[in-house]
Amino acid sequence: MNGALLVIILAAAVALGLGLMARRGHDMGLEQWTVAGRGFGWLFVFLLLAGEIYTTFTFLGASGFSYGLGAPVYYILAYGTLAYIISYFLLPPVWSYAKKHHLVSQPDFFVYKYNSRSLGALVSIVDLVALIPYLVLQLTGLGIIVDAAGYGAISKDVAIWAGALIVIVYVMVSGIRGSAWTAVVKDILILLVVLWLGLYLPTHLYGGVGAMFEKIDAAKPGFLIFPAKGMSVWWFASTVLLTALGFFMWPQSIAAAYTAKNAGVFRRNAIFLPLYQLILLFVFFVGFAAVLAVPGLKGGDTNLALFKLATQQFSPLTVGIIGAAGVFTALVPGSVITMTAATVLSKNLIVAMKPDISDDQTALIAKWSVPVIMLIAVYFTLSGNQTIVSLLLMGYSFVTQLFPVLVASLMKRNPVSTPAAMAGIVVGVLVAAYLTFTHASVGGLMPWLPQMIQDFNVGIIALIANVVVLVVVSAITRPAAESQEA
Repeated sequence: MNGALLVIILAAAVALGLGLMARRGHDMGLEQWTVAGRGFGWLFVFLLLAGEIYTTFTFLGASGFSYGLGAPVYYILAYGTLAYIISYFLLPPVWSYAKKHHLVSQPDFFVYKYNSRSLGALVSIVDLVALIPYLVLQLTGLGIIVDAAGYGAISKDVAIWAGALIVIVYVMVSGIRGSAWTAVVKDILILLVVLWLGLYLPTHLYGGVGAMFEKIDAAKPGFLIFPAKGMSVWWFASTVLLTALGFFMWPQSIAAAYTAKNAGVFRRNAIFLPLYQLILLFVFFVGFAAVLAVPGLKGGDTNLALFKLATQQFSPLTVGIIGAAGVFTALVPGSVITMTAATVLSKNLIVAMKPDISDDQTALIAKWSVPVIMLIAVYFTLSGNQTIVSLLLMGYSFVTQLFPVLVASLMKRNPVSTPAAMAGIVVGVLVAAYLTFTHASVGGLMPWLPQMIQDFNVGIIALIANVVVLVVVSAITRPAAESQEA
């Protein structure tokens, strides 16, 4: 057994141990299991919210994106920063309302705000369709990381099953507290590993970050700037806007927000979280460093850029430490996603059909929904079903359709009626699904438009369709609803 594999196994054991220890001193009823009794201070909330950025997608995908596509990768840096600014205004009223009504899931919020279990069920279905592919992504990334960092000593399938079992055990036992405790180790590791790699590799291979970019520009002219068409500046701006609006529409982000002990936590974190985003730059530097050092990676293999370079430059023990950080980027977000999906499935779909079920019974159903959710995700991960890729692409477009309805509900007088909310979400989701599965683009659908509009992220079309339906249906149904209330 090589040194890298020993470090990775140790990391998995630490994650399991911390996850189980997090339960100590707490009775894991529904509110404690899902939102930690709303008792987390700024640090745990900070780490849980930041966890949505530092996942396997970032660890593998961001470095692979910079390796394969160059300048467009900076959208990842920009959208999270903008989303955190939005959170300063968005999350405090959401948290206050959730605390007042003892809400534990994102669909709960819509049920209470619109007084509609049907809307809650619709949001639950949208959430689950988006969450399962996101969980598959974490498991897939885990398999890739363990296989690459362990020099093939453990197969991807074995790594996926092992990771799934670890998450199932500590999520069932400790809930969100297990995720929070493991997030502490994850972020310390990520901070140390990414900063070191992002500074050392450009300096060691090129003589510095500036010299690295000069050599890449000389070898691949135009690689470091936005193309005139396609992933242009206009694609960048529209993608940043779309993903920033959808960032806190992911149900696991709302669940993490519910854990705060007061609304001031979000305002403080909104100041520092954008600074934390700067760590992403060092992930990008690793991908850029690999461009000339590990040439020739194509397609999905670009996601291996970080580990191809690491195994080329470092000893197995060092590669193992990098792999350990990667394992935590899969397990921590994966645990939050699993718990959130289990809560939504149990409370907002299964238990919603029997409102008289107690909180203790609901908590039990939610906990036993964890292995069900995870087994579904493992199935899709191991089957290699290509449909899951399309579903993943739809995920952000799906959850972003909830943004107009949520914002409207926070207004002093909600201008959106319940039928309009449901119609807008359905239309937005259907449009997003169609555009994703047909691989459509704005330019392909409307080639007569100016080039800058043709380059817009296609998800913008779904959001516009959603808002139009919201306005039209609300105009039709709101007067009728108001006359009935009168």
